[in-house]
Amino acid sequence: MRPFEVVSPFKPAGDQGEAIAALAAGIKAGDKYQTLQGVTGSGKTFTMAKIIEAVQIPTLIVSHNKTLAAQLFREFKGFFPHNAVEYFVSYYDYYQPEAYVASRDLYIEKDASINEEIERMRLSATRSLMERKDVIIVATVSCIYGLATPEVYRKMTATFSKGDTVDVDALIRRFVELQYERNDAVLERGRFRRRGDTLEIYPAYLEEAYRVDLDWDKVERIRRFNPVSGEMMEELDRALIYPAKQFVMPADMVHNALGAIKKELAERLEFLQDAGKIMEAERLKTRVEYDIEMLTEMGYCPGIENYSAPLAGRKPGEAPDTLIDYLPKEHLTFIDESHVTLPQIGAMFAGDRSRKQSLVDYGFRLPCALDNRPLRYDEFVERLDRAIFVSATPTKIEIEQSKRVVQQLIRPTGLLDPEIEVRPSEGQMEDIYGEVQKRIKAGERSLILTLTKKMAEDLTDYLSGLGLKVRYIHSEVETIERVEILTQLRQGGFDVLVGINLLREGIDLPEVSFIAILDADKIGFLRSLTSLVQIIGRAARNAAGKVIMYADRMSDAMDKAITETNRRREAQIAYNKAHGITPATVKKAIADILIRHAEEAEDAAATSIEVLKKSYNVLIPAQRKQLVKALENEMLEHAKNLEFEQAAAIRDEIARIGELGRK
Repeated sequence: MRPFEVVSPFKPAGDQGEAIAALAAGIKAGDKYQTLQGVTGSGKTFTMAKIIEAVQIPTLIVSHNKTLAAQLFREFKGFFPHNAVEYFVSYYDYYQPEAYVASRDLYIEKDASINEEIERMRLSATRSLMERKDVIIVATVSCIYGLATPEVYRKMTATFSKGDTVDVDALIRRFVELQYERNDAVLERGRFRRRGDTLEIYPAYLEEAYRVDLDWDKVERIRRFNPVSGEMMEELDRALIYPAKQFVMPADMVHNALGAIKKELAERLEFLQDAGKIMEAERLKTRVEYDIEMLTEMGYCPGIENYSAPLAGRKPGEAPDTLIDYLPKEHLTFIDESHVTLPQIGAMFAGDRSRKQSLVDYGFRLPCALDNRPLRYDEFVERLDRAIFVSATPTKIEIEQSKRVVQQLIRPTGLLDPEIEVRPSEGQMEDIYGEVQKRIKAGERSLILTLTKKMAEDLTDYLSGLGLKVRYIHSEVETIERVEILTQLRQGGFDVLVGINLLREGIDLPEVSFIAILDADKIGFLRSLTSLVQIIGRAARNAAGKVIMYADRMSDAMDKAITETNRRREAQIAYNKAHGITPATVKKAIADILIRHAEEAEDAAATSIEVLKKSYNVLIPAQRKQLVKALENEMLEHAKNLEFEQAAAIRDEIARIGELGRK
């Protein structure tokens, strides 16, 4: 095993060193749960990397959304250039699950658009876990959904070495069993072709392909090559091919399971008929018999995952195998932003179950489809070896479960948490106007947080009437416009942004020095202790940061948030004084709102939607088709670079153009 090695010009600073030492010692001692409570800007990601280096065990990092996971993946890829850093998220650009709405007698067929690059990265992750121990996987909660069992996946390979005598026809059949498609004209990922005495296969998890030169039935030569340019890259003595899909089964297991599927179908048909559900019984019979025929002839069928339990030999209700089961028994898990991620993991099972139960009740699926599911929360934690919860605001649950809670309060930059004031709600508009004017004179920006969309819009109109340059943002503002609004705020296109929840992870606004929280004393999620602390953290990137809570009383959440913020300020002030640090506002390139590297920002800006639209007349069908094709290429490029916000925005634009074409 190649040792985990952090490559970085930085050394642990502030209280990072203490956090690394304490948490690494806990892991080595076998403590199952620990918590890293780190303030915004304290370098939690670097601390996580150094912990991995210290303990030297395979690691899973779970995040609650793709955008944050992509940022973490890029950062860890930079920290560990010599190790296997993988990315495992849902591979759908668009996903509409199969569902049945009984109240409207509406069946919704599954519809999905698979991102081939993310599918490759998922397959690369499972392949790395099969072959290496120096593996770090950054994943979303998709890691708790079912995959093929690790034992089956490990066996489902094709191996050949230089000098071997092989049955070429048998090898080709093996490729097909591994879900590779034969195409002798075009070699694409997940396909293979044969040309005379040359066999070429493009593994679904690689960016290169293999060329096998045969002398009748003897393997003369194995080379790795670029499938686009044809350039030969490396001579190999051996090649090992893993499946092209993550849910695969050998032919004997599929055929052995057919009896169980037929038995369950017979039992379910009898149940539905006895209940007087003749139409549901006939529907189920037609659908399942078609799937059985496909499984018999092809070893695969659309929606094969709905038969995963009988195919894998699992009992009803038994948990599926997931990515976590591919990790070795000794492993480390970081739950990033645990205050959000853990509740999301806990909620996945019930939502999935409710949708599938309707499909089963009305004859669209067999009951075994219920076992194609995510893990329950208890099943998830049971599979963890050792875990560290990472959050600026861990909940009571994380803290109570943890053997130790390590606080990381010091920012190496010296920046302080913002000052906080509580002011009465009476006269708040005039007061906010005065505070905003101070920031405008200083060349800084302001955020105002409301409780409702209507209030955000009305307040924007009111402040605009006073001559301020102000915009609002909420869930009904489309993705691309939200990105543009945040960029314009940082660039100084306007001075005040009004919104409901401006806490989106991974987005920093260092130009913001003033935050006004309206109705701060109201009880609810948006004004909970966690939300208030997260809101306050938005102003912690600016040396002049200040937060004013407008309220008529001091709520418990407000009191605790203020106390916690003041405690953090005092710790940072003491550190700055001891080390002679003068805080300075974070300087971050404007393009970095969503993109971490300057060269990525240049690539992303190379082709905009507006530039493309000006090049085509959408009213002319041929040109409209060309525009959609260009936008699709742009969308796929953004998705390949893990820029999901931009990809989603272009997807929405394609849908709008499609609607225009149907009018």
